[in-house]
Amino acid sequence: MEYTLHGYYTLVAAVIVLLFGRFLVLKIDLLRRYNIPEPVVGGLVAALAAYGLHSAFGISAKFSQELQTSFMLIFFTSIGLSANIGKLLAGGRALLIFLLVIIAFIAVQNTVGISIAKALGLNPLIGLITGSITLTGGHGTAGAWGEILENKYGIVGATTLGMASATFGLVIGGLIGGPVANFLIQRHRLAQAKPIEQILREEQQPMARAENSVAFEFPHQMRYITADNAITTLGLFAACLAFALVMTDFSKGKAYELPTFVWALGGGVLLRNTLELGLKVPIFDRAIDVFGNASLSLYLAMALLSLKLWQLADLAGPLVLILGVQTMVMALFAAFVTFRIMGKDYDAAILSAGHCGFGMGATPTAIANMQAVTNMYGPSHKAFLIVPLVGAFFIDIINAATIQMILKVLG
Repeated sequence: MEYTLHGYYTLVAAVIVLLFGRFLVLKIDLLRRYNIPEPVVGGLVAALAAYGLHSAFGISAKFSQELQTSFMLIFFTSIGLSANIGKLLAGGRALLIFLLVIIAFIAVQNTVGISIAKALGLNPLIGLITGSITLTGGHGTAGAWGEILENKYGIVGATTLGMASATFGLVIGGLIGGPVANFLIQRHRLAQAKPIEQILREEQQPMARAENSVAFEFPHQMRYITADNAITTLGLFAACLAFALVMTDFSKGKAYELPTFVWALGGGVLLRNTLELGLKVPIFDRAIDVFGNASLSLYLAMALLSLKLWQLADLAGPLVLILGVQTMVMALFAAFVTFRIMGKDYDAAILSAGHCGFGMGATPTAIANMQAVTNMYGPSHKAFLIVPLVGAFFIDIINAATIQMILKVLG
């Protein structure tokens, strides 16, 4: 029996998941030592509890997808509204190098998936499904391409397989990023872990100057904002979301068709820099950061609450093998390629954690991975400047073009 929960109940459940995840991370040294994000910890406990109820009593819950989607769009809008052109130009070369690393990894990910599928006697397109379609692309890309693969290429159950693979990636992406970064930091002695007492003490010190940081960098630290700041910022968010909805409808079926969240991010970039550079209107970064961080945490909690782990049973042995290999390839690539090319320093370790997040799951997972690590070891302006834009904007365009090229070859 499936129970449908109203948006209010979904929000209450998500908040409980977040608070419980934070409680566990603070109390369990192993989780803190390996930098497992709080939403992932709480969400996995909730997903396991849901799996137990479903297995024992056939009970499951359906949470509000509208609310989850809304928080996702607010999160991506906050990335755009935080994209100051001056800061982006400052990190331009590193951003370009990181983008080239991501392009290389997408090629590796698809090569691994297709090669193993062929070796196991499966259709090579199944290897593509368990490659960048679902792991780099996430649930949205899995749903979109699943329908095409079923109708045009005759891959029966492509959508179901894609959703199950994306679910696997979302969970694993949130579990391997922290340990990979922790391994790199410890091995190369890049930073010293803070005692828990220091972490809690720093969170109680208000951050008055947002210009000293970039978006999502200090999720737990207090900010000074006023009601006027909050109202003005909510207006900016509403304008970006309205722009995103209009452009999604307008671009449908056209060559420049993009997902709604990409238009929301682009609208944020356009609006922020038009107001700030063109009209000299001040932008309240502290309020944007608060709304963005809250939306990120709530979205991740709701996404993990909605996981139906029993759907992973749809992944037969060969597919589990492919995904297991993909997980090892992701961890090794981040540790020995991403880290080295990005400079073998502390920022490179944080970038590696972020790469694990969106290389296996999604951009929100990447941000959560980096927050968990920097909360323990200290800030990384460079990583938080680069990963949100690459993971939320460039990667989807590159991935879509790559998938289309591979389909032309294999199809």
